[in-house]
Amino acid sequence: MSSDQVRIGIIGAGFAQTTQIPGFLNCRNAQLVAIASARREHAAEVAREFGIHHVESDWQSLVARDDIDLVSIVTPVVTHCEMTLAALDHGKAVLCEKPMAMDAEEARRMADRARDQGLLALIDHELRFLPGRLKMRELVQRGDIGKIKHAGVIFRSDSRADPNRPWNWWSDKKQGGGALGAIASHIVDSFRWVLRAEVDEVICNLATHIRERKDHEGQMRAVTTDDEANLLLRFSDSELTEGATGNVSISMVEAGPPLHRFEVFGERGALRVEGDGELWHSNLGDGAWKKVEVDRGELARGMSDNGWARGFTVFSQKIVAALLAGRTSVPGAATFADGYQTQLVLDAARRSNESRAQENVN
Repeated sequence: MSSDQVRIGIIGAGFAQTTQIPGFLNCRNAQLVAIASARREHAAEVAREFGIHHVESDWQSLVARDDIDLVSIVTPVVTHCEMTLAALDHGKAVLCEKPMAMDAEEARRMADRARDQGLLALIDHELRFLPGRLKMRELVQRGDIGKIKHAGVIFRSDSRADPNRPWNWWSDKKQGGGALGAIASHIVDSFRWVLRAEVDEVICNLATHIRERKDHEGQMRAVTTDDEANLLLRFSDSELTEGATGNVSISMVEAGPPLHRFEVFGERGALRVEGDGELWHSNLGDGAWKKVEVDRGELARGMSDNGWARGFTVFSQKIVAALLAGRTSVPGAATFADGYQTQLVLDAARRSNESRAQENVN
């Protein structure tokens, strides 16, 4: 690695175009060296837009390059395990998009390889670095609202409500698409990170409301993934939790303003953080929420103004700083070990949806 530059390769030219690339370009000591995508022509377009000098014909060539220190994997879930293992075997640090893998067995292999190679390996749970969420975590763990009894998240969007939206990998269960993986992975990680407790039991119901979509050739194809997910959780007892329960409501097909609300209820009060990082507090008996003033955080140029973008703006800087310092960890970031624990919960949720019964997380 250069003494003053972290050299980065990007695999994937979709979500990376709006988040990872602008985020890393905002870092003083980062250099975007190469990009690869399933469609080389798309990667070339993105490379021209952002001034990335090298476009690889396949991801294998990218991870083999000698002039890359960090590989950012922003691809369909089904590819994460193979790409991650290859990048680690080539001595590269890895930032992997969520959900980490197709199942816990893949996630375990990835975590084991990262540990054995002694390399920085992180999951892109950028919401951990949103100032409002950091403050919520501080207040919960300081004991300001007492022992936690309940936590819940509502995520509402109509981003997939249009039946004319084309079929793509997100519509395909075999490629790892669907709301459970895309959104619940963030939520489970947030629960574990804020509450310092594991999910022990889960009941899950998945639904598919748009059941067919046209692919890019105009042919109707079945949608095999969920666009709605509802979960009931029970957490392990910990220093912060006692008999705590959780509920999660996710929909990608509901009209109205988008909503991303995370609430934690304790013995003495409650905390609520919105999707943009706005934080609210209520003491028991107040009957009202009071705003907690927190900094919104930096926003990299070219990003849409939302919590994900502001979180990644900070996260990308911390990744670059860690690699420049020769460190294999970023304080507060989601590790591959965290990703494995989250994947166990997602796997149990899928089993519950199939069995129509409560499932233990193991």
